[in-house]
Amino acid sequence: MSEKGNVTRAAGIVGSATLLSRIFGYMRDMATAYFFGAGPLADAFIAAFRIPNMLRRLFAEGSLSISFVPVFTEILKKDGQKEAFRMAGAALRLLSLILALVAVVGVILSPWIVSAIAMGFKADPGKYELTVLLTRIMFPYVVFICLVALCMGILNVLGHFAAPALAPVALNITMIASLFIGGALASDARTRVIFLAWGVLLGGLLQLMMQLPVLWRLGFSPLKRGPLWHPALASVGRLMLPAVFGAAVYQVNMMIGTLLASLLDTGSITGLYYADRLVQFPLGVFAISIGTAVLPALARQMADNDRVGVAETFSFGLRFTLFITLPATVGLVVLREPLIALLFHRGAFDAGAVSMTADALLFYAVGLWAISCVRVTVPLYYAFKDTKTPVQVAIVAILINIALSLLLMGPMAHRGLALAVSISSMVNFLLLLFLLVKRGMVQLEYKAIFYSALKSGIASLVMGWGVWRVLVSFQPSGGYLGASAAYATLFGVVAGVVGYAGLAWLLKSPELSAMGQILNRRRGR
Repeated sequence: MSEKGNVTRAAGIVGSATLLSRIFGYMRDMATAYFFGAGPLADAFIAAFRIPNMLRRLFAEGSLSISFVPVFTEILKKDGQKEAFRMAGAALRLLSLILALVAVVGVILSPWIVSAIAMGFKADPGKYELTVLLTRIMFPYVVFICLVALCMGILNVLGHFAAPALAPVALNITMIASLFIGGALASDARTRVIFLAWGVLLGGLLQLMMQLPVLWRLGFSPLKRGPLWHPALASVGRLMLPAVFGAAVYQVNMMIGTLLASLLDTGSITGLYYADRLVQFPLGVFAISIGTAVLPALARQMADNDRVGVAETFSFGLRFTLFITLPATVGLVVLREPLIALLFHRGAFDAGAVSMTADALLFYAVGLWAISCVRVTVPLYYAFKDTKTPVQVAIVAILINIALSLLLMGPMAHRGLALAVSISSMVNFLLLLFLLVKRGMVQLEYKAIFYSALKSGIASLVMGWGVWRVLVSFQPSGGYLGASAAYATLFGVVAGVVGYAGLAWLLKSPELSAMGQILNRRRGR
């Protein structure tokens, strides 16, 4: 199978598993919103959950894979499976030791961590103390999720993508169960949110346990005794530190948003969190899936010194990412109100919370395409062992986000924080692409990328305009509630998908056939 076929197949597997995970994730969010609304308890949990969640995105979806996969692939190609497994075993043992120390330090320093990420909470001692407690409960989750990330790197190189992609399902199911168990056993909301924090920790353990049988089946024993060090780990370490910065712009920007939102009205953190969760749906199902599939392909091609293949794989990944995320961007903007009302408007999550979240989603969504393209572009730099450029660009993007956040949070409140993240993400991607072109690292199919993006953009805008016109004419005077939210969302999604596919077919977008291959494989299984 060609590398384009490998990428398509792997993206389909990861996307399918991630879609299932996201469905359970929204069930979890709906339950959380029902119990805690957009009040102080929700703010406390979300602020505390930001820390392990950020580290999950940094490592499980970022630097660990980017730094480990190329080195592991090279050893597998040159020295064989036995040596590659020896290196992977040393990586697991050393990482376990480091993470155990990090977890202990994180639990001890939780008061200072909360003060740093949510300084505004100190004005409310009860809220601050609860956030510290929740952070201490959930911090060890970092140990499990980082080990899952390393297992994911091993499995992806060996051609297995399903188990790592399905792992978040275990977390979401455990959190949902903890919410309802807490609701049944606890008489007050504060105790229920503590149950939820313990659910996060248990979910992390289950995620790790899901990887072990698959590793054993493929011949790798994670529990086998051996040395803590392998010479190749030095190469992983050299790649990993800059990879953290290069892949972490969005996560760092979200943490900055949480910190500044703690200074705004109650509910600002919650509104930003739920808006981000909706942006994470297309980002996780499509962009991260494509990035996850592209990384092993690029590593294999670089190990074979196939520069032409690297250019083709990256160009395909970028075109396919834009083909998916441009209509998703437009769809989230047009459908933000009925979608949020359908998912969260019940229990303690009132109309004010819906409006606050919809405003945040509008400004997050406009940057979705850029955030997604960064996930495909950064691995290309690391395939060429260029660790400096993504870091330099990341620093520029973070500084822009800080400046814009401080400038916009006054007149626009939490909306300004969301807009700052989107603009800085656009700067991040465009700078990475500009430097790629300027330095001539690979001979990319620039015309094909441009015309593909143009076709996808035109089709997305026409589709969005058509759906918006129909929704405006039928929008209920009292806002979207219950059935009206469901009808509007269902119509918008179906009409949007059919309309965009039809327009893409008329414009002869080649990515439409790749999407058809993914759907055919899913239907065949």
